Amino acid sequence: MTEPATLTIEKDGHVMLVGLNRPGKRNAFNLQMLRDLSDAYTRYEKDEDLWCLMLFAHGEHFTAGLDLAEVGPAVAKGDPLFPGGNVDPMDLLDPRRTKPVVCAVKGWCLTIGVELLLASDIRLAASGTKMAQMEVRRGIMPFGGATLRFPQIAGWGNAMRYLLTGDEFDADEALRIGLVQEVVEPGTLEDRGRQMAQAVARQAPLAVRATRAASITAMERGFDEAKKTLMDEARGLVKSEDAMEGLMSFIERREARFKGR
Repeated sequence: MTEPATLTIEKDGHVMLVGLNRPGKRNAFNLQMLRDLSDAYTRYEKDEDLWCLMLFAHGEHFTAGLDLAEVGPAVAKGDPLFPGGNVDPMDLLDPRRTKPVVCAVKGWCLTIGVELLLASDIRLAASGTKMAQMEVRRGIMPFGGATLRFPQIAGWGNAMRYLLTGDEFDADEALRIGLVQEVVEPGTLEDRGRQMAQAVARQAPLAVRATRAASITAMERGFDEAKKTLMDEARGLVKSEDAMEGLMSFIERREARFKGR
């Protein structure tokens, strides 16, 4: 894979490892970095051999947030932040991704960093990580999904506590309110993120995608809407080659070798 200017990209089996790579700027997102990340997510979505993505950062910090001096004027003018037809890393605009993302954060994780966490499926933080959704301190509001997902994930009061004050909170608080699933030592963060992504990628990819899709439908459109198609989706998976392989691996007491078919 050709590496873009602001990221590193590595393929490890069925896992795509994407590293934010502006450490001299604390990985602050300029317009190029936003576009590069969207390109990376689009490549991930289109590559049938990639089954999980792990997002992390080089340097001491995940991200200091948006480079408002550059991104702010683009937002004010209504310019698109991502190339047309690309996957939105914030998972708000079509086309939306259908595959899982593991996100591992450390150091400072501000504004868009928290929103990338919220948009991910499994979230890890290094101990000592400092987070904040601090847009209200700058006279603006979050526009990358925090107002939509933070209350869903952490509960109304916990979300408002930080969305309306812009206060900082640490990794332990993020764990308490459900924003992250694990807090690990800083030196083990990337390895743990890779392990988690590989654990997801060892499963049947069609089943993983269907499970994620059903859960998102329930979260976004409600229980009643999600249950309408649940059995049809389950029946479709039973007919797949991977389902037969899963059954045979159980009978033969061996690891399954899934192919995504």
